[in-house]
Amino acid sequence: MRDLGVGFRHLLNGQRWVAQHGRQYGFGLLPGLITLVLYLLALVALALWGSDAVTWATPFADDWSGPWQGLFRGFLTVVLFALGLLLAVLTFTAATLLIGQPFYESLSERTDADVSPDGTAPSSDRPMWRDLWISARDSLRILVRACVWGVLLFALGFLPVVGQTVVPVLGFFVTGFFLTEELTSVALQRRDVDLRARLALLRSRKMLAWGFGVPLGLAFLVPVVAVFLMPGAVAGATLLTRDLLGEPLAEEQPESDRPVTA
Repeated sequence: MRDLGVGFRHLLNGQRWVAQHGRQYGFGLLPGLITLVLYLLALVALALWGSDAVTWATPFADDWSGPWQGLFRGFLTVVLFALGLLLAVLTFTAATLLIGQPFYESLSERTDADVSPDGTAPSSDRPMWRDLWISARDSLRILVRACVWGVLLFALGFLPVVGQTVVPVLGFFVTGFFLTEELTSVALQRRDVDLRARLALLRSRKMLAWGFGVPLGLAFLVPVVAVFLMPGAVAGATLLTRDLLGEPLAEEQPESDRPVTA
């Protein structure tokens, strides 16, 4: 249980780090703003034409009488929008990281160097196009996993009581885990840790991943908040990466929940 608090403190310390490094924070906002506009347009389109899509997909209900047709299609429309919102939360980080790869790579490396005892940071010798390809490929693989979970949770949502209580909570834990994976991938990819090894690391310390990712996922439900938290989330994920790998921090204090120094 202690790891829950440690993960949350890494998130807070990442936000503190970018607050102390204004230039890095400013550059880190740009990819999030671009992604936000694209996602808002997609969600607005879903809200405007979602009912039409449901009507097209349920021709068998055309002849239903009374209020049942409206209730049934209205319910499906709400579920469709909720699923779209969940997928937006699950994929926002991946899309933002892909768009802002050079920005976040620089921010993560700067964070690493700033908290490292010797002032150095692991770096990749691969060309940028290769890092972009690996990032896009791994993000797609994570998206497939997230979609499988999304469909499963969507189906479980129809269960009485459980679907309205337990399933939403499970959804946030799933979202938090995948958010943590996407964000730590920036620092772990520089260390040549592949996707399978990254997932194994996070599964070995699920509480740490949830402590970092679940509150971030809740905050990311507000799109504008997601943009402003994204740079600090990348910095915090870099601190979490060092914790996962047992790498020391400068001026190391007892335990792994030390504050970040400027």
